[in-house]
Amino acid sequence: MGTLYLVRHGQASFGTDHYDQLSELGRRQSLRLGQYWRERSGAELAFDAVLTGTLARQVQTWQGIAEGAQLTGVPCVEWPGLNEYDSHAVISAIHPDPLPRPDTPERYRLHFRLLRAGLAAWMRGQVQPAGMPSYADFVHGVTSALDHVRLNYDGNVLLVSSGGPITTAIGQLLSAPAETTIELNMRYRNSAVTELAFTPRRHALVSYNGLPHLDDARYRDWITYA
Repeated sequence: MGTLYLVRHGQASFGTDHYDQLSELGRRQSLRLGQYWRERSGAELAFDAVLTGTLARQVQTWQGIAEGAQLTGVPCVEWPGLNEYDSHAVISAIHPDPLPRPDTPERYRLHFRLLRAGLAAWMRGQVQPAGMPSYADFVHGVTSALDHVRLNYDGNVLLVSSGGPITTAIGQLLSAPAETTIELNMRYRNSAVTELAFTPRRHALVSYNGLPHLDDARYRDWITYA
């Protein structure tokens, strides 16, 4: 039996013109996760493989983890199916007028209220956001990565992605309705870890959305969601 660790990227640059980059805090979150794993497992820490999407914030998170954990030479596979959905395209599909930058609490809440509604419409097949796959194809991109792990490895594997693909994977494992998957997505924290046990036949959920590396008063202000 193997173990698959699904990690969401560290905090990105939300509300800026270059969202797809880790913020300084996002880099610290990633480094800290690697350090925590190294502290817990020492020189025995190893991954048979790493899968990431192709987005900069996902790759940068893996690089931070590897640096913090002192890992080198781990095979890394870029898997486009692990890329996040385009939140702006999702919102534009139901609200075509431009939104102001989410730089106040009220605008922030508006952004995520519209995102929830847009995701629900996309998942039901009621809208097709520009430049994005259908929801069925998005799900296939995620589950194909899980199948690749299940069929090719039997040790520890790390998957670094985003909140949407990770919670889609969990929603599929639990046969959760669309509304539940959306709420899982909205609550998934930066650099959080979900653990799955896997065999050649299936995956099973062990733990979800954990932040063991930030479980100390020193890191209380490091917990973020966007």
